[in-house]
Amino acid sequence: MSAVLARAPGQPTRARRRPTGKLDARQRGDRRLGYLLVAPSLILLLAVTAYPLVYNIWNSFHFVNLSYAGLPHNFVGAKNYSAMARSSEFRAALVRTLVFTAVTVVADLVLALGLAVMLNAKFKGRGLLRASVLIPWAVPTVVSATLWKTMFDPRAGFVDYLLGFIHKGWSTIAWVSASTVKSWLVIFVADSWKNIPFVALILLAGLQVIPTDVYEAARMDGASAWQAFRRITLPLLKPALVVAAVFRTLQAFFVFDVIYILTGGGPGTSTETLSFLNFQTFITNTDFGYGGAISVMLVVIALLIAAGYVRLLRPES
Repeated sequence: MSAVLARAPGQPTRARRRPTGKLDARQRGDRRLGYLLVAPSLILLLAVTAYPLVYNIWNSFHFVNLSYAGLPHNFVGAKNYSAMARSSEFRAALVRTLVFTAVTVVADLVLALGLAVMLNAKFKGRGLLRASVLIPWAVPTVVSATLWKTMFDPRAGFVDYLLGFIHKGWSTIAWVSASTVKSWLVIFVADSWKNIPFVALILLAGLQVIPTDVYEAARMDGASAWQAFRRITLPLLKPALVVAAVFRTLQAFFVFDVIYILTGGGPGTSTETLSFLNFQTFITNTDFGYGGAISVMLVVIALLIAAGYVRLLRPES
């Protein structure tokens, strides 16, 4: 009887034994190669961001106000952070930022998903439509926000002109100067118009890697289009959805330029977000200590948001 047949039950043969040592060495080599490839970008990123970040943290624990140039930059501990926690202006800006982020991300993901599904379908002129959809995303935010501000202007824009055909009272609506709700509506439209194409592009890439045979199998099993979308497309599109949500959430959370152009934080302070408040603190009030504390808080909240999305991306054990 051969040695293979005479082996004890459950004992693997030498031919089937896994070369764990070689595989581990290969994995370590791949990991080192990955680190080497990422290292130049990481070093450049640290060189650009490390000093401002450290300087900001230093400012947040000191009294640094350029309006009082003669005073020394004394260490004040957590005084700036405690003032921020007590500030009703900061809390209101935080609530506005979180609400705007939540509403924008959900609405944009739904609209971008519909756009991506449409662009993934086969029809004549699909390539031209895909290219034209990216035009809003390619337009600089300052330019697009200025265009939307002009379009919603009651004297020079055409939005009120078109609404006037429906109802005479709608022909002179002051969109960005008199009403908080209307101002936020204009901000939402302008911001989403620019960013939805980018989100749709990420989702379109996710749709194109889904194998077509799973849809054919579903049709053979009698699944409807909605059942295939809900049970096949959405689960397989989850990684792309999470990646798109990460980018869109951070974009919405740090929104500034579109608000600066459209409303300037008004009416009053009703459209001020955390980024806008931070800008006001740094540039208008020249309070680098308190502004540094707000900046650090922005980074901390952004890291918490990113960590939450990373947990969603973590594969199930």
